[in-house]
Amino acid sequence: MSDEKKIIIDEDWKSQVAAEREAAAREVHQHEAGEGAAAAAGQQIPASFELLVTTFVTDAMVALGQLPHPVTQKLTFDAVHARFAIDMLEVIADKTKGNLAPDEEQGLHEVLHQLRMAFVAISQQAAAPASVDISPAS
Repeated sequence: MSDEKKIIIDEDWKSQVAAEREAAAREVHQHEAGEGAAAAAGQQIPASFELLVTTFVTDAMVALGQLPHPVTQKLTFDAVHARFAIDMLEVIADKTKGNLAPDEEQGLHEVLHQLRMAFVAISQQAAAPASVDISPAS
């Protein structure tokens, strides 16, 4: 009687794994291409937390004059609109506290900090009188 165990190696498993990886990569690529095509075709893109935050961040940046207005293509400062968008992000942060992934929570707090700092800086610039040269003429 032999104590040797026969090990059967199926060499086809390597090609099967490679084929599955290729199929998964194609599926991901098709999904990403489908989302881009859906947006280009005017179809609705899937709702997500990132999209919600991005919507208010973009709104705040337009109101802060950091991005051109989508209709007028002009940079304008609208303090009321900017404050509203920042406040909405604060509400989202408060209401989702403890329910976000660490990277989502950190990203939300960082963008809120950046928007607040920009709001303060731009508000101070808007409130400051234009500098006038009052030196005596020679």
